Amino acid sequence: MFICTHNSRRSQMAEGFAHTFGENKIAVTSSGLAICEVDPITVEVMAEIGIDISNQTSKPLSDFDAEDYDAVISLCGCGVNLPEEWVLRDVFEDWQLDDPAGQSIEKFRRVRDEVKERVVKLIDSLN
Repeated sequence: MFICTHNSRRSQMAEGFAHTFGENKIAVTSSGLAICEVDPITVEVMAEIGIDISNQTSKPLSDFDAEDYDAVISLCGCGVNLPEEWVLRDVFEDWQLDDPAGQSIEKFRRVRDEVKERVVKLIDSLN
């Protein structure tokens, strides 16, 4: 489970990368403490590298059960705001990546590349 405040940018990128690089290895989803639409610039920068997340949607964390997940990753430092059952999973990491909201497309690309690097390392560590 990748969690971010709005499930609009960073966690959507992570979900897209995990689906791509973890295919047939892991089950993955993303959610947010509050939801909104997936940022169109996020969809655009992922498409630039051949990953289509246009069908992904923003989902509230409250729709999920922590017991269904072995690994929980917070991408925005929101780990301090998560219910305890999410933080106490077998793997919990708080990546605290910059939010590119309202920033240049270059900022989105930089965050995308950081997310990719971390997701690849995470998948390797889980297998």
